[in-house]
Amino acid sequence: MEPELKTEQPIRRSFKASLILISFRLIPLGIRKLIFEALLRLFYHLSEKQRLIALSNLKRAYPEKDMEEITKIAKGVYRHLAIVAAEFFELPSITKDNLHEWVEFDGLENFEKALEQKKGILSIVAHFGNWELMTVALPLAARPMSIVYRPLDNPTLDNLTAWMRTKDGNTLIPKGGSGKTITRLLAENRAIGILSDQNVDKYEGVFVDFFGRPACTGVGLAVLALRTGAPVLPAFMARLPNGKYRFIIQPPAEITRTDDYEADLRVNTQRFTKIVENIVRQYPDQWFWIHQRWKTKPWQ
Repeated sequence: MEPELKTEQPIRRSFKASLILISFRLIPLGIRKLIFEALLRLFYHLSEKQRLIALSNLKRAYPEKDMEEITKIAKGVYRHLAIVAAEFFELPSITKDNLHEWVEFDGLENFEKALEQKKGILSIVAHFGNWELMTVALPLAARPMSIVYRPLDNPTLDNLTAWMRTKDGNTLIPKGGSGKTITRLLAENRAIGILSDQNVDKYEGVFVDFFGRPACTGVGLAVLALRTGAPVLPAFMARLPNGKYRFIIQPPAEITRTDDYEADLRVNTQRFTKIVENIVRQYPDQWFWIHQRWKTKPWQ
């Protein structure tokens, strides 16, 4: 049986989560960024495994770049993650009145137009830019969404993150066995956010090209798109040089439907993955390169 989806109230924040939030918010954002950047810079040098994963991923994704440029991008990845982590504790202070100080929108009309179809919305979302800021910006600027998620290993951080994501009306859908829930919500014309840029086991996905290498990628988004007919909108929150963010909502992705269902899954999953690759190529230091995206191998 799937968990009952609660939509009336945001998740209640625990005492430990509140303590963490208050403690970090006592530190001014500018100083907090400097602290996090220093910590992540130290982590870059001390954590050899994660550093080598990032450098190896980048070198194989950009074979035309020399190691000096690859290293610069890798360090930029850690700096970007530091900024996102520092800004995370500011999210509760963002309101409709000050949202413009954080975000500029590019394509919000694509979201509104897609809702007019009354089939709900599926979104292509990646661990790119400030993906947590998206969960605040969308309900403030348009309407709440439902987010497919995997609980974090740390219960306190999981509670804090869940509270942050639901405080403005969003709902959470635990990953795994969520197909019926998502189908029902799409029928209610809800928007669904699904992170679809991480490695999965062979039984969960198909191999498609990502930066010139076969990457095992979940087919859930393609399955839902083919089953429901819901439009699939790519959505990304890219950090700009001035420190603000651009919330990019692209027009619906093309969906291929033929008599060959398995081929359709592969073709559509490849198309979705290429969309992620394209945005990462525009902002190479804003994607999660320390993740073992190509861990699952075709020959395993």
